[in-house]
Order: sequence, then C-alpha cells, then structure tokens
Amino acid sequence: MKKRIIAVLIMLVSLVLSIQAEVSGEEVIWNVYERETPDDLKGNLTMTLENSRGDQRVRKITQYTKNTKNDEKEIMFFNSPADVKDTSFMNWSFTQEGKEDSQWIYLPALKKVKRISSSGRSDYFMGSDFTYDDLGDRHPTEDTHLILRSEDLKGEKCFVVESIPREEDYMYSRTITWVSEDKWIGLKKEFYDEDGELLKILEIQDIHEFEGFWIIRSSRMQNIQKNHKTNMELSNIEINTGLQDRVFTERIMMRGL
Repeated sequence: MKKRIIAVLIMLVSLVLSIQAEVSGEEVIWNVYERETPDDLKGNLTMTLENSRGDQRVRKITQYTKNTKNDEKEIMFFNSPADVKDTSFMNWSFTQEGKEDSQWIYLPALKKVKRISSSGRSDYFMGSDFTYDDLGDRHPTEDTHLILRSEDLKGEKCFVVESIPREEDYMYSRTITWVSEDKWIGLKKEFYDEDGELLKILEIQDIHEFEGFWIIRSSRMQNIQKNHKTNMELSNIEINTGLQDRVFTERIMMRGL
C-alpha cells in the first residue's frame, strides 16, 4: 500500500513539473491579459445584489468599453432604480507597466465627478461584492504567478494559477485563478483576505463567441464571509461599432449619452 501511495505521489509531482515545463504561471496570466478583444463593446448590464436572506436588489446599467494597444476605457451609466439613476462610473486601465489605472464616479446628488483615490480602491462598488480594484485590469507584473495544477472545470481544461502580490499592503494576500487552456479566460477566481482566509469567489457562468471574440455574458461574485452575492448579466451586446474617445470623459459622465 505504501509503495502504491508513493507511486501515485511521484506521478502527481511529475504531472505538475511537466505542466510547468510547458508554460509558466506568468505566461498563463500574460495570455489572459493579452487575450484578443473587440475594439469596442456596448451592452446592457443587469446587476443583481442578493443578501443572506435571499432578498434581491436589481440595478440596470448601460455599459461601453473601448480597447486600444495602450489602454482599455470603460464607462457605466446607471438607469434604475431611482436611488442610483444617473450615477456613472468610468475606468481607464493602462497596458504600460507602472502606469496606475484611473477611476471616477459621478453622483448626481453632489453634481460632481469624484476621482477614486488609491486608498479608496478597496471600497465596494455601489453596494456590490466587487471592489473598485476588481473592476480594473490588474497588470501581470504586480504579482508573482505559479501554476499549482491542471484540472477540468465545467468541461474546460484549466491551469490553476496562484498569484501573490509583490506589495504587502495589497487588499488580497493571494488569488487563485482557473484559466481556460484554449480560450485564455479566467473561469473562476478565489480571493483571500489579508489573514489568508477565503473572502470571495468569482465564477464565470456563461461565455459566448461573437464574431471570433469570447465575451463574458454572465458572472457571479460571492462574498463567502458575508454570505452576499452579486450577479452580472450582459445583454444586447454590440461590438466594433466605432465608439469614439469622447464617450469616455468626465463631461459625458455628468450629462450621459
């Protein structure tokens, strides 16, 4: 029996080593980061917040995204319910290493656009289970990446990659991502708090191919510690419609499109 256990352990170690020899954790995350995307996208986003009792709050949003070689720009307009109507959010993520992303929020009650500070990026976005930082596009060089194993997830072969931040003051002590080996999409992600305890799980529930691009249509972020969920559903998707840079400005945040 001991010999059999040892043989199995040797096989598992050999499997992990062979996976790491083919591709590194860093290469996997870079492939995710550089995955081909449409030049632009617009659609209707339904955000559903669900508490521990099963009570739900639904928010309707219009979303616009534009991608270039140097950056990704995104803007959201809240359409309903009344308490969040006309609120807008904008995010700019830069591909250049060391260039910090920028985020803004417009609250109609204040009639003012507010820039999200670095210290505010750990705050939760509009009562959801996503922080402002989660809505950005974290650069691969900000973490170290290690392939833990390879396994199937919902019929997809995945690399399971652990990412540890290089800076000690980051809000998560580590994340673990299940990356599809052929689509280079993170299908699941676990977030661990500063004490190393599991905090949240992000699961991609539906992806669809549009004109050669894989688009995420449905996802769920679950806060394990608070027993709270946020579901995101993207519909009425249009891609490569020629969105202009003028869409992604503070002026448009205040007046809408």
